Parts: sequence; C-alpha cells; structure tokens
Amino acid sequence: MTDERSSDEAICARGGWYPDFTTRPSAPAIWQTTAFDIDGLSQLEAVSSGREKGYIYTRDGNPNHEAFAHDVAVLERAEAGCVAASGMGAMTAALLGHVQSGDHIVAARVLYGRTSQLLNHLHTAFGVDVTYVDAMQPDEVRKAMRPTTKLCIVESISNPTMEVADLPRLVEAAGSVPLLVDSTFATPCLLRPIEHGAKLVFHSASKYLNGHGDVMLGVVVGSHETMRRVRGLASLYGVNSNPFECWLASRGLRTLPLRMRQVSETAMELARFLKSQPGITRVFHPGLEDHPSHDIARRLLPNGFGGMLAFDLTGGKPAVESLFKALGHTIPFAPTLADARTTVSYPAGTSHKFITAAERATLGITDGLVRLSVGLESLADLKRDLGAALRSVG
Repeated sequence: MTDERSSDEAICARGGWYPDFTTRPSAPAIWQTTAFDIDGLSQLEAVSSGREKGYIYTRDGNPNHEAFAHDVAVLERAEAGCVAASGMGAMTAALLGHVQSGDHIVAARVLYGRTSQLLNHLHTAFGVDVTYVDAMQPDEVRKAMRPTTKLCIVESISNPTMEVADLPRLVEAAGSVPLLVDSTFATPCLLRPIEHGAKLVFHSASKYLNGHGDVMLGVVVGSHETMRRVRGLASLYGVNSNPFECWLASRGLRTLPLRMRQVSETAMELARFLKSQPGITRVFHPGLEDHPSHDIARRLLPNGFGGMLAFDLTGGKPAVESLFKALGHTIPFAPTLADARTTVSYPAGTSHKFITAAERATLGITDGLVRLSVGLESLADLKRDLGAALRSVG
C-alpha cells in the first residue's frame, strides 16, 4: 500500500495493491506481471539457485505457467512440464532440447503438417537429418535407427486419418532413443503415453486441454532433467506463454474428463451415421471395425476413441466447398479443432497444405477429405445438420 502522504504521482504509479488477507480465493489468481520484486541480492541468488521458491521474470517462469504445466504433467504421469506460447513453440523447445547439427530424428510419416515443416526446416537450416517412416510398421522404426538418432516422434492418434500408434511396440523398436508422442487428439483422459514407455508427451493445449477455442498454447511433459533443459530453451528463444492464457487453460482443464467422455460418445455415433450417408466413400474413425488400427485402438483406448473423425467425399474439392457452404454457421469451417462447438476443416488446404499433393496422396489425404471435430452439441442436432448438408451436396 502507498503512504497517504505520498504525491498523486506516487499514489498512481505505485497503486493497485491491497492489504494482505487470510482467506483463500476460490479460484486461482492471475499473476499478470512482467517481473517480481526482489528483496535484495541475497534473495536474487537464493531464487536463481533454486534454494528459495520464487520467480524473477515471467519469461523464465510464472505461477500460472507452473500451475498449468504441473497439472498436465500429473495427468500424464510425468515428473514435470514446460508450457509455451503455442503448440509449435512447445515442439520447437522440445526438439532443440534434444538435437543439434549432425543428429538424426525418426518421425512418423503421418504428422501434423506444420510439425513436418519444422522438421524439414531443421534439416535444411541446421543439418539435422530426418527419416520419415510408417509408424504403423514398428519394424520401419527399428530399421531407421542410427547411432546419431536422438529422438523418435509419432502421434498417438494421427492427424487427419486417425491412425492409432502401437506405443508399446514403437517404444521397443526405438530402443534407447526417447519417444516423443503428440497426444493432442487423445489427451491423458484416453491415453497416457508415458505409461506405455514414451519419454515425452506433447499437446497443442489450444485444443482439448483448453477446450474453448480462445487460447493459443502448447505444453510438453517429461522428466525433471529434460524439462529443465526444455524450459531454459523456451525462455532463450522467447516462446514462453503469458499468464492469462495459462490461467484460461487451467480453467478449461477442469472440465476435460467430462468433455472427452461426451465427444468420444458422440463421435462414435456420428462415424456410424456418416458411413450410411450417400456421397461418402470412407469414414476415418478408430472406433469403426474397418479402420486399419481398430484393434490397436481397442487395446490402448479403453475409455473412448476421441472426438475426431474424417470422411472422404466422392465429389472432391467442389463437393467439400458445397458442403461447407451448406453447413453455414451451424458447423463452421475453422482451421483448428477441439472447440466446444463442432467444426469442419479441410486438411489439404490447412494443416497439410505445406506438403506436396503427391505427399498428401501417400498419406491418404485426398482433395475430398473433410476433418470433423465433434463438439458438445447433442447427437440429434449434429445428425440433422450434417444430414441436411450432405443431401444438398448429393
């Protein structure tokens, strides 16, 4: 508190504080501050060395950062976590914490397009070799390993064809090389990769962990030692998150189990519904018996198959355009996923537009492929809206 005898200038410049109180707030506070005041050089040294719990500069750490990263780490059964300003920021920090020029990465051929783009940039700009393999064939992973391999990267449920990685077999194939699993689609409510031997788990926290389409955030979890290194690089490269986004994500996390249960149940029923609709040649959902990784999904995803699915339209890109217009604002076209509302996206023009058409074809991403992110609406509403739009296209 400022002194009552201070000047107006001092009162305004130093104001905004309140007396200490003993009652605990029912909701966590937002520590929206650039820096933290320090008592003196001895406290600076104590906090910097870790002997005293505290914070110095928000780029290096903040209570809201730590709260969100800690909760995700606990959910994933990891020791610690690092939160960044976006999913790509978290992925960048994780990669830089493991590889340098001359090292080698083995990566799944089916990855989020921007992840592949980042890996290709590491190759051309920094001399990090990358080998892409079919993650559904663990023997390919085993054969791709080199003495210089420092990391293996896969998605728990792939984007956008929903392949489910056989994590125990992949961990065995990778041997001593740490496996980094992008588990954005699954979340820890459906799958915990560390329990199957993975060393690192990554999330685009803008998606399910937050769940409301209003946060740009990423998080990676792993061992204390690894996360200490990753956090240092996140600060050095300036990909740190801000306190308010972390606070929002922590708020979203409180309803994660309920939301994942709901979207998993709805998506399963919608996948069955879409299989019966004219103009659709194939539906991609791991809960369907004809999906290539259905048996793996049944084994690794006992609590549900997630809220994501995709389907192919016979009319290609023109049919997709017509469908999106017919859906209008009921199920909007949005280049993201895992909002509270259901959305559609076009992988060939959004998440995977940075790779060639030939590469997309090898991944099963056709010009008629639509990705559907199931939200919290009722199943009846979604069937009605999708059915009417598909009939107008057909």
